[in-house]
Parts: sequence; C-alpha cells; structure tokens
Amino acid sequence: MLRFFLAISYLLSSKREFYLQLVKILNFLPRNLSNYEKAFIHKSASTKTVDGRVINNERLEYLGDAVLGSVIAAYLFKNYPDKDEGFLTQSRSKIVNGEKLSNLATIMRIDKLVKSRAQATLGKKNLYGDAFEALIGAIYLDIGYNRTQKFILSKILKRHIDMVDLVAVDTNYKSQLLEWCQKQKKELEFYTDQDPYQENFFISMVSIDKKTYSTGEGRSKKEAEQSASKATLLDLNEIEL
Repeated sequence: MLRFFLAISYLLSSKREFYLQLVKILNFLPRNLSNYEKAFIHKSASTKTVDGRVINNERLEYLGDAVLGSVIAAYLFKNYPDKDEGFLTQSRSKIVNGEKLSNLATIMRIDKLVKSRAQATLGKKNLYGDAFEALIGAIYLDIGYNRTQKFILSKILKRHIDMVDLVAVDTNYKSQLLEWCQKQKKELEFYTDQDPYQENFFISMVSIDKKTYSTGEGRSKKEAEQSASKATLLDLNEIEL
C-alpha cells in the first residue's frame, strides 16, 4: 500500500518522467527514489549536500557489484554441480565483466538515465556498466536480497544471457593470443597503464615482435589486457564474432 501511495506522489511531482522510466526498467514500484536517482550519477557529475557529503553512484556500485557477484556465483554453483572452481570463476567473469554489463545497460535502456560530465570518450561505455551495478545496489536496498536475486535471475540472466553460448565460448583472449604467438614463435608484450583521464580505469596496448597492434580498456589491468587481446585476435583473423 505504501508503494502505491508513493507512486501517486511521484507521478504528481517533477520526478514523474524519471519514475516512469524506472518502473519500465524494474517492472515493480520502487520505494526510495533517492537511491535510484543516485545510482545514475557518475563521479564526474557529483554534487554535494549542505553538510558536504558527496553524491554519486560509487558506493551503490560497490554494493551492487557484491550482490550481483554473489547471485551469479550461487546460480552457477547450483546449476553446474559437476564443474570445478575454475569453470565457475571463468563463467561468472563472462557475465559480470565490464563489456557485458555495459551491453546489458544499453539493452535495458539504463544508459539513457546516466548523468555524466566525463570528457574522455574512451571508456564511455564503462559508465553504463557502473550504473548497472549501482542500480542493483539500489534495488537491494529497496527490496532486499531475496527479491533482488529473483530480479537478477528472471529479468537479466534468463532474459538477456544465453548460458549455452556463454559456457561454450572460450573468452580468455589473452591466453588464446599467447598460444597463437607461441605457435608462430613471436614475442608478445602488453603495455598497460592507468587512464590519465579516469581514475581506476586502465588502457592496454598489444605489441607482437615490437609491432603495435590493438588497444583495449577496462576497470582492471586484467580486463584491459583481455580487451586488447580480443581486438588483436580479430585483427589477426584468429576469432570470429
């Protein structure tokens, strides 16, 4: 009943458009709208309260990352009882990596709500993946773990992720590239460093026999090197998408 009265008040307020877009994404009536609003504020668009507290989605992103990871881990553990820890870890990484989350954010139209003043175009999609995780954090605070788990499994995993294809495809592109270079007797090097324009974001460049190939980006060195390896394998026509 409380959610119904809150819905009426939101529909009659200046937050009506945001509320309607949010309900369409969630498929339920949200209660604490302030957490959901915060979930879409990138660090570059931070504001401050009168007492100096910074408002952006970083804390919610941290929470959502943990909740999403635990739900996916439990799902894989339950549904693949004969698989080892390595398989479970790799499969979870395929689902919760930055590129996958960014794609999901776009599919679910979360990207349309993101507020950002970031100037660098490199890594722009990463903002959407961050907002996706922050949204999961806001959902958890609103409806609790069990209902958030149901939301992730029904609204995201079963609707937007093909587990058969995901499990079958080897996405350890760095390992594939290393194997290719070893067969070709070529020297492989990675040059990876933090993005000067974005904190906690990395850029990686692949060099084979001192020749520069593709670059990649990610929220960790590992993710950036995987991205660069994937792009290089595509350039070498060693994989097809």
